[in-house]
Amino acid sequence: MANIISAKKRARQNEVRRQHNASLRSNFRTYIKKVKYALADKNAELAQSAYVEALPVIDSMVNKGIIHRNKAARHKSRLTSQIKALTA
Repeated sequence: MANIISAKKRARQNEVRRQHNASLRSNFRTYIKKVKYALADKNAELAQSAYVEALPVIDSMVNKGIIHRNKAARHKSRLTSQIKALTA
């Protein structure tokens, strides 16, 4: 455990930020799962609408530094290709 006051404060701040970031990551994963469940049910309309809802969430996670921009691009690309394959 930290002995210096500023180190104790930093430890408290890190714990609060860790919990906040975990909540944001969970929300991000929830939106991704909604699209994947719609794809698994072969429901193109639901998958497309869930994807449209997920896009701003994915982008906001990048802006907040929760995920890397390449990871966001990878998720968007894969989901888009799966939706296109389902509609074709």
